[in-house]
Amino acid sequence: MKRIILYLMGFVPVAAWAQQKNFAIEGTLKNSAINGKYVYLLYNGTEGNKLDSTQIVADKYVFKGELGQPGTAMLFSTSPMSIASRNDKNRVSLYLAPETFSITHVDSFSNVSFSGSPSNIEYAKLKKQMDPLIAQTRQLAGEYRKASNEGDTARVETLKKQLEALNDAMKNDVFMAYAKNNPASPMALFALQSSVGGDIDPNVVGPVFDKLSAANRESEAGVAFHKTIEAVKNTSVGHAAPEFTQNDTLGNPVSLASFRGGYVLIDFWASWCGPCRMENPNVVAAYNRFKGKGFKILSVSLDRPNDKTKWMDAIHKDGLAWTHVSDLQFWNNAVAKAYGINSIPQNFLLDPQGKIIAKGLRGEDLVKQLETVYP
Repeated sequence: MKRIILYLMGFVPVAAWAQQKNFAIEGTLKNSAINGKYVYLLYNGTEGNKLDSTQIVADKYVFKGELGQPGTAMLFSTSPMSIASRNDKNRVSLYLAPETFSITHVDSFSNVSFSGSPSNIEYAKLKKQMDPLIAQTRQLAGEYRKASNEGDTARVETLKKQLEALNDAMKNDVFMAYAKNNPASPMALFALQSSVGGDIDPNVVGPVFDKLSAANRESEAGVAFHKTIEAVKNTSVGHAAPEFTQNDTLGNPVSLASFRGGYVLIDFWASWCGPCRMENPNVVAAYNRFKGKGFKILSVSLDRPNDKTKWMDAIHKDGLAWTHVSDLQFWNNAVAKAYGINSIPQNFLLDPQGKIIAKGLRGEDLVKQLETVYP
């Protein structure tokens, strides 16, 4: 099953953003019954997703913070950990950029209008197109979980295909179409980034990016995304893998060149990445089966600064008995940026001469590919 991005909370992958930026939200509630209570904001902070809260005073509230990168966020009128937060009337999806803007809630918390934020005015238009697909995805995701729990494999397969179709419609018919039709919109770059999910096809994305307005292309996020597109071009199958050197868990430098002469898998992951940890048993099984024939793995971790202990604990817990390197710079990992990594897990299989012969090998695909090189 190909990767499906569930846009239920509004969070979608975007290109890494180098600098921290400030934002401020001034909220006003009209005819509301939640005065004196708290409002919660879930957004992408400087160290990943951050949950903040502030009290409503005289029907007003204020949030101020620093963004790790621009992107979607969610406001809640109840704690995100409560069942009530799942009610659409108790939450509002919005777009956070380095702006100071106002939100007015009328009658219900979810009925809002924006002032001072061109990004959110355009995001509201985009979201109208997203909402029907989000609703369908929620429904099918619930049916998928039920069928899976009941062991109804035929129903599970049918629902997988339906979810994949909805995912493709969201990426192509909503996000990509918006980017093509609104190249000067402040949401155009966001939409284009959202359309690729974790799999960038530079031949498709590149031409659309080139037609975005100069403001979008030359923005900090735009420059970063363009670098990612170019990096993906340079790490496509048939290209020589970019050389790199990074420190292992003991602080010793390890170069990719030192692995030349045999087949090697460059594996991008992180201790905090749930899908990576779920995939690790498959990688371990492949390694144990083919290591005797010379197969090697070089893992690059996108763990956060100061998380070396979590990185090493995950290595030991998951039984990853091969070479590991990292600069502990999260999404700013130098190797990840050179390889255009937009999501993890991701991997590249290199031949003995250092040429990329396959990428994105998940589950049984890794073993099947290795069987072709180790007959």
